[in-house]
Amino acid sequence: MTIEIDQGSGFCFGVTRAIGKAEEELANGEKLYCLGDIVHNGQECNRLLHLGLQTIDHHQFLQLHNAKVLLRAHGEPPSTYQRAKLNHIDIIDATCPVVLHLQERIKREYDADKEHSKQIVIFGKNGHAEVLGLVGQTNGTAIVIETPEEVTRLDFSHDICLYSQTTKPLDGFRKIVDYIREHISPNATFTYYDTICRQVANRMPNIRKFATKHDVILFVCGQKSSNGRMLFDECRSANPHSYMIDSASEIELNWLKNCNSVGICGATSTPKWLMEECKIRIEELLGSHE
Repeated sequence: MTIEIDQGSGFCFGVTRAIGKAEEELANGEKLYCLGDIVHNGQECNRLLHLGLQTIDHHQFLQLHNAKVLLRAHGEPPSTYQRAKLNHIDIIDATCPVVLHLQERIKREYDADKEHSKQIVIFGKNGHAEVLGLVGQTNGTAIVIETPEEVTRLDFSHDICLYSQTTKPLDGFRKIVDYIREHISPNATFTYYDTICRQVANRMPNIRKFATKHDVILFVCGQKSSNGRMLFDECRSANPHSYMIDSASEIELNWLKNCNSVGICGATSTPKWLMEECKIRIEELLGSHE
């Protein structure tokens, strides 16, 4: 049997950078907290926990003083930085540069609109860490739409400025742009900025192509990863013999029956070492079966 690990899967640049910063700080032997899971993968979070990285939520962050806290790649709203200053917290900022640039653009847009009459719209997932950071640049006034169908909520008689969470699908963004163009009032302006990360967006067609190459696909992904669920749906649409797993221990031998090739892939939050473990587990299962 052929077992192939997708070389395009695994951590994106922003996650790799954040984990590198965490490992660097932990190597110095200092106590380090992370505001939220550093990556939406329980296996990787456990690995870093054993190295000393303690994950805290925002409520715990508010109570923290005189400590060192890492901000993950998703980014944070201005209020987090303000609280850190008040509580004498040393921030290790691992916000992805792509997200940071997007935050700055949205803040400039908001600040330039002195009357705040323009609708700043973000195509993204409500409650997602990155989206909370983006909405925070507008003092909470930005409108978040999760799907192209929600675009009808907008007021087309007023100016609209559209951005996107960096990990949303391109086709959804384009549908929203087309709808607003068709319905915007002649007396209102519409501007939009394609702020989708191409490193993430390109994984959609690539993972679809990878899924068609194999009889069975094992998609390795943490349960909290929205990017992972989206990519897995693409795998399953291209290959119905696709299975989402969180760890190697979940692999079932009966999935591999009458199978000549297995493809292993994952989300932007899936570590390469975890996909390697899955390959080893398949080899063990097949060996014991023989």
